[in-house]
Formats: sequence, C-alpha cells, structure tokens
Amino acid sequence: MSAKGTIAGRYELGDRLGLGGMSTVLVAFDTRLERYVAIKLLAEHLADDAQFVTRFRREAMAAARLVHPNIVQVYDYGLDEPSGRYYIVMERIVGPSGAQVLRDRGKLPIDEAVDWIAQACRGLEYAHRNGLVHRDVKPGNLLLSESDGTIKLADFGIAKTASEESSITQVGSVLGTAAYLAPEQAAGEEAGPAADLYGLGVVAYQLLAGRLPYEAASLTELALKQQREVPPPLHHVDPSIPPQLAVAVERALALTPQARYASADEMRQAIIDGARGIGPEADATRVVDGARGDDPTAATSVFAGDAGAPVVLPREPRQPRTAAPPAQPRRVAQDAPPPRAAATRRDARKKKRGGFRRFVTFLFLLALLVAAGAAAYVATSQDKASVQLRQVVGDDARQVVDDLMQLIQDNTQ
Repeated sequence: MSAKGTIAGRYELGDRLGLGGMSTVLVAFDTRLERYVAIKLLAEHLADDAQFVTRFRREAMAAARLVHPNIVQVYDYGLDEPSGRYYIVMERIVGPSGAQVLRDRGKLPIDEAVDWIAQACRGLEYAHRNGLVHRDVKPGNLLLSESDGTIKLADFGIAKTASEESSITQVGSVLGTAAYLAPEQAAGEEAGPAADLYGLGVVAYQLLAGRLPYEAASLTELALKQQREVPPPLHHVDPSIPPQLAVAVERALALTPQARYASADEMRQAIIDGARGIGPEADATRVVDGARGDDPTAATSVFAGDAGAPVVLPREPRQPRTAAPPAQPRRVAQDAPPPRAAATRRDARKKKRGGFRRFVTFLFLLALLVAAGAAAYVATSQDKASVQLRQVVGDDARQVVDDLMQLIQDNTQ
C-alpha cells in the first residue's frame, strides 16, 4: 500500500478504491487498532459547501446506527483539521462490487444472482425497520466479500430517515443513478422503502439478464419508458429462467409503490421461491402491477409470432400525487322525512306523553275519591252519638267528590 498521507493522526492512506461525484474512497491502515479500513474523503471543493457537508455527515450518522452482516459497518467520522477534509471510516471489504462483476462477467447464473438479491434484501429489511431509506440501490453499492461470500450494502451517502419531511436535494435535481430510480423518484417525489425495492428489482433484472430492463439515453426518456412500457419478461430473454422468478422480479418493477412488495423480506422470499419454480406464472405473457388482474392500470405485455418477439402494449401512466378533494357537504338520506313531517311526528309524540300524564293524574284522583268514600262509610257505622260527625263528614265528602270530579274533568279533556 502506497502511503498518501495521514488522516486524523491515525489513518494512513493508501490506494484508491473508488471515486464518486462527491467523495473518494481509499484503503487505509488504522495505526491505533492495527487493521485495514476503507476511508471516504469528501471532495475538497465541496468541503466549504454546508449542504454537502450536511449530507456527508448524515451518511455517517445514519450508517453508524446500522449493525448488520449485510451492511457495510461505519466505524468513525470527523474532520481532519490540518487538511480541512471530512472523512468516514468504514469496514474494508475485499472483493468486487456488483458493477465490477457485471462488467467482467456480463451476468450471473440464476442461483448466484438470487443469492446476491436475497442478501441485499436482508440488509434493506434491517435498514427499513430502523427508519432508513437508502435511495441509491445499484450494483456499485453491492459489495461481495471474497472471504465468506457475504453481500454487503454500501454507501448511504444520500440515505434519509423515513420520517424526514424535507430533502437536501437541490431544486430541480434528482439523486441516485438514473437507471435504478423508481418512477416516483424520477418524478421528483419523496422516496420511501418501495423505491429501494424498485432499485433492487432493476439490479435483479440486470444480474439475471445481463441488461437493464429499460435502455434510455436520458432521465426523460427513462421516465417515459417506465410509464408506457413493460420490460421483456426475464424468461423470454433467457429461457433457463423460471417463469415464476420472472414474475417475482416484475412485481418489484411495478409502476406504483403500492403494487410492489410490502417489505424487502417479502421480496426476498418471492425471489427464492420463484427460483425454485414456486409462485404464480401468469405465463409471463400478461404482466400486471402487483400480479393483480383486476387492476385497470395494469401493464400488459403480449408475446406473439413464431420468434416470440415481445410486443409491448402501452399502459396507463401513473397519476402524480394530488391534493385530497374538498370535503363534500353531507347529503340528507333519500328516505329521510321532510322537516314538516318530522315536526308533525314530534307533536304526536308530545301529545301521547301528555295523555299518559293525564291518565296517571286520573288514577291518583280516583284513589283519593275512594279514600273519601271509605271515610264516609266508617262514619255511618258508628253509634248514635256519632250522627253529627257522620253528617259533617258526609257533607264534606260530597263537596270533596264534586271538587274531584271537576278536577278530573278538567285534566282529562
């Protein structure tokens, strides 16, 4: 390893491992822990750009929280004061990236490609569960460790937390490598976990077919093809690929996020099953978003002719997100009575309750009348000395009865 200076007083820089638009990755030797690491240095001309420094720092903070066998581990982050350069220290992976493998081999055998995708799904599943969206899944960010065959997801340089509402993307620009962008990303919308699954679906297609699902010269052309065309099913590109595997990859490439897999783990299982011939075939001549035949926006690809050349039919473009329609005023049910009829029913109920109260009053007064009659009878059954008392009580009782009868008549009209 050729020495190219020291960072942070402990990392001796060596040969370059990779070069990107905003950083350079070098192999380095950690003199304190005596191990080789990979170190990413922010480009010097960006060190004074607060936005890029923020993004660089966010990569370190986000990736350092992820400890998983299928994710490159981040060890350290900081600013080298003497040189004024920001750096991230990462796990060093000895082995090629997916981009190098495709360049050298063209494509992979089915079992090997499926292993790459399944392991990448495990890494994404862990990241998504921890609230992180990678947003730049591509072959160059899948690294093969030659020591144990582990596939590791690298470079969270434009990753973001799923709860973030704002993006540090510059106005009018789109982050990520164009060929692997989900349709919603190409449209400038926020990217969620489903966008990572789309990018991995493109990688899966490329590893199996040796070509991209969409060949485009610009981002605009790519977006149009995504909206209007369905890529040729994999088993028509390579007959050795099981139709079930072709369908599994096609679902990851669905136009809308809702039609893709619900999680990276669900995608992993579908890819593994598809390679074993398990799952829907759909004879891969009718390809629909989410493998649902009742979707009116589904894409359809028909294969006809002796040569089996694909004839791609247009599909309904994905509609951009719009604001929710204004709430409609509540409508009165058709069988609801008119206001006048309702008032009439209320009056009837009132009248009924009034009649019941009058009936109760009548019973109460009748009880008083019976009691008065009983008093008069007791008075007449006494001896002679009580005649005057009987006369008084009788007169009073008749008056009481007359009064009660008038009161009953008044309250029972």
